[in-house]
Amino acid sequence: MSAAIIDGKAFAEGLRARIATHAGEFAAKAGRKAGLAVVLVGEDPASQVYVRNKGKQTIACGMESFEHKLAADTSEADLLAVVEALNADPAVDGILVQLPLPGHMNEQKVIAAINPDKDVDGFHVVNVGRLSTGLPGFVPCTPLGCVMLLKDKLGSLEGLDAVVIGRSNIVGKPMAQLLIAESCTVTVAHSRTKDLPEVVRRADIVVAAVGRPEMVKGEWIKPGATVIDVGINRVPGTQEGKSRLVGDVDFASASAVAGAITPVPGGVGPMTIAVLLRNTIVAAHRNEGLALDESAI
Repeated sequence: MSAAIIDGKAFAEGLRARIATHAGEFAAKAGRKAGLAVVLVGEDPASQVYVRNKGKQTIACGMESFEHKLAADTSEADLLAVVEALNADPAVDGILVQLPLPGHMNEQKVIAAINPDKDVDGFHVVNVGRLSTGLPGFVPCTPLGCVMLLKDKLGSLEGLDAVVIGRSNIVGKPMAQLLIAESCTVTVAHSRTKDLPEVVRRADIVVAAVGRPEMVKGEWIKPGATVIDVGINRVPGTQEGKSRLVGDVDFASASAVAGAITPVPGGVGPMTIAVLLRNTIVAAHRNEGLALDESAI
């Protein structure tokens, strides 16, 4: 048996096409394009690439991209002033402050300064509370993308046993909340979990978001289970000086047992920016009081 490959790249492409349609309709009704503002502090190379990709994809979907690049030694007060200006700007529907921030800044304080209705990253404590109580808000992009892939593959998730490995605020915790909302029976596992392989082995759905290369082995997986690998880890390649990307799951052994699995790269990764754009077009409609079937995108 060989697992079906869950193609996140193809799904993200379809999602962006739907977003582009809604973005065009929004512009016609609102008299302006939906707008996403991204704030980058410092020169982190990975963040720069990520921000550049976000900008390209935002424009390609027919939305406005506002980029604010600040020096690494910018004061926290000056960054907060930029956020406040974006909160007040009616052309900006979504605000994203690229993390990590330089060490002299308090990330929680900066996130808390963003208007929750423009917090398209879903990190604000108000949106965290909305998610946990079932109220409409914004959900972190990676876990929402994972749920989209799961529902596309499995249909209803109701009644399925799910194990989330990892308890971060960005992926693990919101992932668990989203699966609970889909009526799964959810276990959140982590580095202190006793007999982790046995816990994982009973799951119909395994979401690995622990940041350890190829930690989850094929023998941990229940035959036919669906495996979502959130990990992106760079490890030495077969050629000297070369590196390769691997997930938190040992793909070779797991794909021989699982029913379906996301690859790394090409699985969860492409979904993150696509869902960010999805959250932005949702925010734009809410900000303008325009109707949108949010379940359709």
